[in-house]
Amino acid sequence: MNKTNYSVARVVTYTKQNISKAERHNERKNQSYSNMNVDLEQTKNNVHYKTCNTTYNERLKELVDSGKVSLRGLKDNAKVFDELILDINSDYFEKHGGYNFAKKFYEQAYHFAEKEYGKDYIISAVMHADEQNVALTEKYGKPIYHYHLHIIALPVVKKEIKYSKRVKDKSLVGKVKETIMQVSHSKKWKSQKALDNEGNEILNDKGKPVLIKSYSLLQDRFYQYMSDNGFRDFIRGEKGSTAEHLSDLEYKAKMGQEKLQEITDKVKQQQSKFAENATVIQETEKQINQAQQELNTIKKDVNDYKVYKGDTESLDVGKPKLFGNKVEMTNDDYQNLVKYAQKGAVADVEITKLKDENSKLKHDLNELKEKTKDFIRAIAFAPSRVINFFKSLFKEEEQEIIKQKQIEEQQRLEKLYTPSEISILKNLTDYDKEYLNRFTGETRERVERGLIREYQKEQEYREKSRSPKFKQRRDDRNAR
Repeated sequence: MNKTNYSVARVVTYTKQNISKAERHNERKNQSYSNMNVDLEQTKNNVHYKTCNTTYNERLKELVDSGKVSLRGLKDNAKVFDELILDINSDYFEKHGGYNFAKKFYEQAYHFAEKEYGKDYIISAVMHADEQNVALTEKYGKPIYHYHLHIIALPVVKKEIKYSKRVKDKSLVGKVKETIMQVSHSKKWKSQKALDNEGNEILNDKGKPVLIKSYSLLQDRFYQYMSDNGFRDFIRGEKGSTAEHLSDLEYKAKMGQEKLQEITDKVKQQQSKFAENATVIQETEKQINQAQQELNTIKKDVNDYKVYKGDTESLDVGKPKLFGNKVEMTNDDYQNLVKYAQKGAVADVEITKLKDENSKLKHDLNELKEKTKDFIRAIAFAPSRVINFFKSLFKEEEQEIIKQKQIEEQQRLEKLYTPSEISILKNLTDYDKEYLNRFTGETRERVERGLIREYQKEQEYREKSRSPKFKQRRDDRNAR
């Protein structure tokens, strides 16, 4: 069964303070990345449909200074940037022509974004072609990349500024003073009322209108637009879908689960050893009983042979010849005598062999009983306490291994990094830690240093934004 392909359109919002992280990721300004397997050697294949030659904040300032957009009334920490991410499963592109098909698809998707935001309010648009899809790479046995489009735009709406009651000419009150292009995320993405087939509002159980979320409508428009422009073989996805990333996580989870299962099996082996001695004793006793039964069977055959041997005196063996030591007998008597002689010889050999085996088994059993007598006594007296004791021993062993690894890791960090850098690594987000744990050796060190630099830059920016000089510049800009 072929995998269903879903279109995805999702929006992430940023303030002026935290947009730099998205900028470094989208424009590939970092030396390493705490996300989906970025291969910097393939970054040359990324496609810009709109390039930002400055920083995102500088471009915003240019638009504000030129009067094309307004931040009037917004707080300094307001959300002013939208990141629109357009995406379809990597397998969809792989089956339709790969990289070249993806470029055409996302060029059309960029035109969809122009309709949604307006061409002038898009700051950057770049198709990433350098993030490897681990799951599909494993499946196809060759590098497969996750093609997707990042668009940074301003959510701008037309706003009419009307004269207030304080105006001198009272005839102007309520009339339009000016029209501005206001940055407003909330007004740009307002939910809409759901309507039935007759155009009437649909109400919920409490009598209030049912609302359709704006992002759900965005999904509808994106799917319809791409379908109308000739792109098929996919269906509308869900808002905020992370199916593409999830396939990678599922693959890593599978690898982690296999590793966990391997460790679990090893622990179970250790935990089961305490019961093996009792099992061995039971098996040994079983073998001795079986050997004794075989020995009894052979003894019976020997006794039969002895009885027959006694009966041979009554055999009619004929008369001895007058000359020589030979005896005459019938052929049947001769054959019977040979048969029982052979059977007796074999029985003698088997008896000797079984006696040796029986003696060895008894020796091994006595030795094993001596070694395990305290254990068997403890099992008989308090089986649950013995089991819990061994479990605690194995748990202590596991904890000791974990503790030793932590010590080794701390020694490695102290050898490579300063205390402040170590503090950064220990306080990474769970997402960054998960990404870091994919690597070992020199590659891990390179990724660690990249994360340290990234966190240091963010910290420097936060400290800078709290400085009196920075606040003064901000106040001056707002005053303008």
